[in-house]
Amino acid sequence: MTKYMKRATALFLALLLSVLPILLTSCRRDGGKEEILVWVAEEIVDFTKAQCEVFLKNNPDVAEKYKIKVSAMGEDETATQMLTDVESGADVYSFSQDQLGRLVQAGALAKLGGSYLSDVKSQNDEGSVKAVTLGETVYAYPLTSDNGYFLYYDKSVVKDPSTLDGILKDCKAAGKNLYMDNQSGWYGVSFFFGSGCSYTTEANDKGEIKKVNCDFDSDDGVEALRVMVNMVKSGAFQRSDSFASQFNPDGGLAGAAISGVWDSSAIKGYLGENYGVAKLPTMTTAEGQEQMSSWAGYKLMGVNPTQSDEAVVVSHKLAAYLTSEAVQLARYTEKGWGPSNKKAQENEAVRSDEALAALREQLVFSPAQPQCSANFWAKMEALATEVNAGTYNNYTDDQLEAVLIELTEYLRADVVS
Repeated sequence: MTKYMKRATALFLALLLSVLPILLTSCRRDGGKEEILVWVAEEIVDFTKAQCEVFLKNNPDVAEKYKIKVSAMGEDETATQMLTDVESGADVYSFSQDQLGRLVQAGALAKLGGSYLSDVKSQNDEGSVKAVTLGETVYAYPLTSDNGYFLYYDKSVVKDPSTLDGILKDCKAAGKNLYMDNQSGWYGVSFFFGSGCSYTTEANDKGEIKKVNCDFDSDDGVEALRVMVNMVKSGAFQRSDSFASQFNPDGGLAGAAISGVWDSSAIKGYLGENYGVAKLPTMTTAEGQEQMSSWAGYKLMGVNPTQSDEAVVVSHKLAAYLTSEAVQLARYTEKGWGPSNKKAQENEAVRSDEALAALREQLVFSPAQPQCSANFWAKMEALATEVNAGTYNNYTDDQLEAVLIELTEYLRADVVS
C-alpha cells in the first residue's frame, strides 16, 4: 500500500468515525430491521401494540424492513422528554394539544402534506383540526376529542344538576360533597370563563409565545373569584384530584363531582341506576345565572422529522393508521377514549355514551386549551389554595380585585414557555 493509499484510508476511517454517532442516533436497528419507536399512554400500550401488528400485517413491504416498538409515555410527559433530545425521542408519539407550540419550536414535529393533510382536515371535528394547526400549518394527527370535563352526580342526592347553588344545597342536605380539583388551573378557569373572562396566548409560526391575553383583573374576574369563595364556604365542597371511590354508596361522601371521561366507568360502577352526568352547572353572579365553562383538550399524535426520509414516510403512514376512523372506534370500544373522527363519532355506541354526550354538550362552551405561560399553573394553584384556606372569606370586592390585579399583571408578563 502506498503512502497516498494509507492517507486515503486513514481519511476515510476518520470520516466514518465522525458520522457513526449520527447514524446510530438517527436509526435504531433490531435484528437487521430499522425500529420505529412509538410512545403512547400506559393504559393503551397493549392496545397500540396489537394495532401495530395489524398495521405490519397489512403492509408487508414495511414489515420487511421495519419493526415497531411501543413504550409507555404519558401525554403530559412527552413534550419534556422529546425536548430533552429530539433525535433520541420517539418516532411516533402522542401528546396533549397544549404542547404543540413547544414541540414545533424544538423541531420535533413533521408537517403534514398530501392526502394525510386533506384527510385530517376533512375527517376530524373542527376543534381537533384547530388543535393540530399552528398558523396555517398542520403538524399532527388528531387522536381524541375527549379531554375536557363535566358534572357527575348521584341522582339520589342531586335532584337538579343545572345550578351550582342547587347542587351544593342538595349535597349539604344529604351530608355529601361536591368534589373538584379547583387548585388545578385547568379546572379553576371554569369559574373565570363562566363569568366572561378569557385567557389566550399568541404564538409565532415557530411556536414561541409572544403575548398573553388575560382579563381576570376585571369585574367579571371578581365575580368568578367570589363564586369560588362561596362554593368553599358552603360546607359541601371538597377539593380532591382522586375521588371516584367517594361515589361508593357504602360510606362514600360524593354527591357530585367535576371530572372527565376517565372516571366514567368507576363512577357508573358505584352508582348504577343513580348514575347521572350533565354539562357543568350555571353559577350565580351579579349578572344572574352564568354557564360555567371549561377548556377543551385533545390528544394528538406526531411524527419525529429527525429520522431518515424513508422512516419519516413510514411513520406518517403508521400515525395516520393509528388515528384512523377504524382504530379510533376500536380504541373507544376497548378503552373508552372519545373519537375526533366525525364518522366514528356517529357510531351508535359512541353517540349513546352518556359521559361523552355530556362532554359534547359542555364543549359548546369550551375554548381549546392554549399553550400556557410557564408559571400559569403555579399561580392558579396558589390562588385556589388561598381560597380553600379561607383567606378571602371576608374580603371586599375591592380587595378581591387587588388580588386579581397582581395575578393578572404577572400572567400577562410571563410569556416565556
